[in-house]
Amino acid sequence: MNAADPEGQLAELALDIARAAARLIRERRETGVTVAATKSSETDVVTETDREVEELIRSLLAEARPDDGIVGEEGRDEPGASGVRWIVDPIDGTVNFLYDIPQYAVSVAAERNGVVVAGVVLHVARDTAYVGRRETRPDGTTTVTAHRDGTPLSVRSPAPLSQRLIGTGFSYEARIRAIQAAAVSRLLPEVRDIRRFGSCALDLCHVAEGLLDGYVEEGVNLWDHAAGALIAEGAGAHCELAPGAGGQQLLLCAPAHGFDEFREAVEDAGFLANSGE
Repeated sequence: MNAADPEGQLAELALDIARAAARLIRERRETGVTVAATKSSETDVVTETDREVEELIRSLLAEARPDDGIVGEEGRDEPGASGVRWIVDPIDGTVNFLYDIPQYAVSVAAERNGVVVAGVVLHVARDTAYVGRRETRPDGTTTVTAHRDGTPLSVRSPAPLSQRLIGTGFSYEARIRAIQAAAVSRLLPEVRDIRRFGSCALDLCHVAEGLLDGYVEEGVNLWDHAAGALIAEGAGAHCELAPGAGGQQLLLCAPAHGFDEFREAVEDAGFLANSGE
């Protein structure tokens, strides 16, 4: 590792750890998956593999950087003393993993003093690595880069709203799902189509690589989007967190060149709190 490139070190470590986690996930997928518990509802499942993978990630991070903090979806929030905190989702897309639908990922991000500076989303089934880095130039300004298996990423070129393919996700709570369904029904006639793949982290990467023109979901958590949003930003997208119509946090992401129009359409459709007021 290059000591003169601290954010590069964090990104390299995140990638190494994500690869180790992905190997364990593939092994467990071959031997069978069992539900360990549920969280917010009976459909919000946790597998034994989720827990096992997060423990592996935590142990590897503690060994490499014992003074850093860690927060993960399945475990405790551990404070650190270095100014660096790791944000971990061992399997983003757990229901897909449970059903053996090949759309789930390991997400590992590092923030320094509250700002995400490195992030990796590893598509487990495809062994594809998306990596984002926030770099500081000598003049003090920052830039974000994003790569897929070493190849620079770029969002899709401008397109009319009617020709944009939009990704979304749904809450595990029935009340919020009803609100989201109504909003989707209003947005659908305004865009090319809507897709629901089941992994927020991967959907953000799909915006980064131009497979989606936008993404909106209420009910996201920090570990869902910390790495993916950095990667999307590095590819030319803009991400925003806002209050959702169901009372939870809403994430919007789209290419910067078309973000304002996308946000307006999302608001008109009723995704945002106070939409239409």
